[in-house]
Amino acid sequence: MFYLSLLEHTLRLPPELLKLSLDDSIKRELERLFLDKVIANLGHVVSVYDIKSIDGGFIYPGQGASTYTAVFRLIMFRPFKGEIITAKLKESDSKGLRLSLGFFDDIYVPAHLMPNPSSFETDPENPQYKRWLWIFEDEKYPIDGFDEIKFQVHNVSYPPIPIEQEKDSKPFAPMVITGSLDSDGLGPVSWWS
Repeated sequence: MFYLSLLEHTLRLPPELLKLSLDDSIKRELERLFLDKVIANLGHVVSVYDIKSIDGGFIYPGQGASTYTAVFRLIMFRPFKGEIITAKLKESDSKGLRLSLGFFDDIYVPAHLMPNPSSFETDPENPQYKRWLWIFEDEKYPIDGFDEIKFQVHNVSYPPIPIEQEKDSKPFAPMVITGSLDSDGLGPVSWWS
């Protein structure tokens, strides 16, 4: 789920960071550039782990900041196919579920990967509220967001950046995890306790 990735990057160090030590100022600038971003085929950046080397310190003509080349390691979130992860319910509709890990919210469980058989029904106690139900031996088990939900990673994709985006479309997600609940032990943890 979490990996260390070694990267090299050339960056300009703003003059206001020169009051710090070189390591601290480079780390702060790397965090500003990479933290909470997705790097295609590497994953979601969680933290700057360490800095292996720093070279340079050149000031190029016409620029008011020094330029350094840093080799560093990042802690990346990139789950593998088949991994079991626990998340919280963020949204639910007839197309499926959207789950959240707190730091990453683009996890989707489509309707065809819900427990079989299951249905999207109106809550009899609150008619405005709809939820997914797993039907097992004439019992209905709700997916209502009160429990943590265990899901299995079905796919991790890095969609291409759209050139144009419709006005009412959901925000672009640079990394999307597709999950499945259609296996024993998956779904809300209360189902299995």
